[in-house]
Amino acid sequence: MKIHRITVTAAAIIFTAALCACGGAGADDTHIPASAVSGSYSGLDPKGTGWGFVRVKGAPPELPDSQIEMLERYGGAYLDHSGEKTLYLTFDEGYENGFTAMILDTLQRTQTPAAFFVTGPYLEKEGDLIRRMIDEGHTVGNHTVHHLNLPNQPVETVTAEITELNDRCRELYGYEMKYMRPPEGEFSERTLAVTNDLGMHTVMWSFAYKDWDVNAQQGADHAYESVMPYLHDGAVILLHAVSSDNANALERIIEAAKSEGYTFRPLDDLPFSQTDNAE
Repeated sequence: MKIHRITVTAAAIIFTAALCACGGAGADDTHIPASAVSGSYSGLDPKGTGWGFVRVKGAPPELPDSQIEMLERYGGAYLDHSGEKTLYLTFDEGYENGFTAMILDTLQRTQTPAAFFVTGPYLEKEGDLIRRMIDEGHTVGNHTVHHLNLPNQPVETVTAEITELNDRCRELYGYEMKYMRPPEGEFSERTLAVTNDLGMHTVMWSFAYKDWDVNAQQGADHAYESVMPYLHDGAVILLHAVSSDNANALERIIEAAKSEGYTFRPLDDLPFSQTDNAE
């Protein structure tokens, strides 16, 4: 499988961002990794970078080599490089817009695994949906407590944003989060290192489209036609669950992908680079 890459200065890039209504608990210094206390993050680049790419029909997106290398160096992933016809379906959940139950019904009916990256308010307010996700075998991922731009925060805040959501999920649902998706797709070498030191994998994506604007939905056909041409081997698909277009097109997308020979897998099957701190 050919991986398409570009330099950082490439002109045409697509940025995707999660729209979330967020809120939650504050920082707790007891969660700070020993490396943060010792100041060992001071040598790591704090500059944030957006997860932007050029989509390529039927192939992985074009991405800067520097971003891919940095992500994978700290145990993250955005693509299954095995060359197998596998897909990983993920949803970002900043707030509930009335479509997650429908999405879960579709996933159950089609026997398709998925991952849901949730924020602090979602975890607190949507207990019935979170419980369904867990009970029906899906992955619940960490999208931080307050959906802050992490590269703009001190290490202590980055740590608290991740660990407090992990702790609350364990307390409320007895569920251990293993995967984190940074808000707005923004990360830095420093935030990747903190996430890795906390024993979590950063999960980015190799496909997304502008689906998050609830005031600019264009119908199920639009969602289907936005997704299908860009499927590729090993794709990590990002969809926003607030989109009515996605909810209404999901079953058609899943069945069409399966008819093309794709298999949907859970994030536990996604190969991650092995690092000293990854679990």
